[in-house]
Amino acid sequence: MPIYLYTAKTQTGQTKTDSMEAPDKHELAAILRQQGLVLISAHMPEGIKDKSSSKWLSLQKILQRFGKISLVEKMIFTQHLSIMIKAGLSLNQSLRVLADQTKSPKFKRTINQIEKEVREGQSLSKSLSKHPTIFDNLYVNMVQVGETGGNLENVLNILTEQMRKDHELLSRIKGAMTYPIVIIVTMIGVGILMMIKVIPKLTAIFTELNMELPLSTRFIIGLSNFLQKNSLLGLAILIGLFFLVKMAMKNKDVKKILHKIYLVLPITGSITKKINSARFARTLSSLIESGVAIVKSMQIVAGTLNNVNFRDALIISAEQVQKGKDLSTSLAKYSNLYTPMVIQMIKIGEETGSLSDVLKNLADFYEEEINNITKNLSSVIEPIIMVVVGAAVGFFAISMIQPMYSMIGGV
Repeated sequence: MPIYLYTAKTQTGQTKTDSMEAPDKHELAAILRQQGLVLISAHMPEGIKDKSSSKWLSLQKILQRFGKISLVEKMIFTQHLSIMIKAGLSLNQSLRVLADQTKSPKFKRTINQIEKEVREGQSLSKSLSKHPTIFDNLYVNMVQVGETGGNLENVLNILTEQMRKDHELLSRIKGAMTYPIVIIVTMIGVGILMMIKVIPKLTAIFTELNMELPLSTRFIIGLSNFLQKNSLLGLAILIGLFFLVKMAMKNKDVKKILHKIYLVLPITGSITKKINSARFARTLSSLIESGVAIVKSMQIVAGTLNNVNFRDALIISAEQVQKGKDLSTSLAKYSNLYTPMVIQMIKIGEETGSLSDVLKNLADFYEEEINNITKNLSSVIEPIIMVVVGAAVGFFAISMIQPMYSMIGGV
């Protein structure tokens, strides 16, 4: 491992210069953070290079150059920016340090561009707004409020917590969906393998005996023959169908129909409502706590919700609030989306002047509910998957075994 000469600052703003062994600058910064220090700069002494990891780091850079900036990377960036501002570093110096520490070349270029614009006199929020694929409307608006109110450090802390909760929520959902996806993909893989390797052998027997085959058997044999003779075309059709479905799901009308179906289905309905309610409550709470006006907050939150029906309901409700109605009254019209508990809690928050705290409690409650659902989701989905797998296996077995029984019966 290489040895780095580094300069760091303590929480009280004192400068410290020393040397330390670390795999790379990112790990060095992490080690120093544990010691209560913020890395300012680091370099290896002349003539010393980390030859063992240089090839791997080059490969990482190539892979990361065109990659997407993850939520975790943005969360770490926001948290470190808050710590550095608290430690007394200027915004430009903090951005330079963060650009130097980040592993992603794409994110490094973005931070350097933001630092350059801030140095030239532009506000941080305006610079962030030029990178909407990385920093969304919610992020930009909260930073803008922090700059205007002189409490950027506190706003960044709120943003960090918001992203941490979002990350936890997404991780739970992804974790719950991993099992059924693996089973379905495996089933499709086994099905294709059977079509290519097993069915042709049975087809040869049926052809030799010149048997009259049922419709289902002829269908499977036809599909098997097609896959054998046109394997590349079959693969192209599968890929084409995947992208066709993906494009269809981006269509607003199709998305609205699908999202309505999600709300009425037994399992997805409850999960969809709780996920959107949790995100609505958490994000609105963060915006109000940061000082964003209620109507603007609702419009920003609408853009963060996954379900189109929740999004449309919140946009209409924002218009009603702008005309003077209470938030609870505006949302009460959408009892199919927001539960009576959500409406009542918001009403209490409005009456007591503690809407932000009430929304935070609501978010905690629904996030815990989602956690409990996702823990048991595998046991709920498993019987459904077993029925689907059983039906597929049954169809295949009956289609291929039925002619054999007919053959045995005729002997």
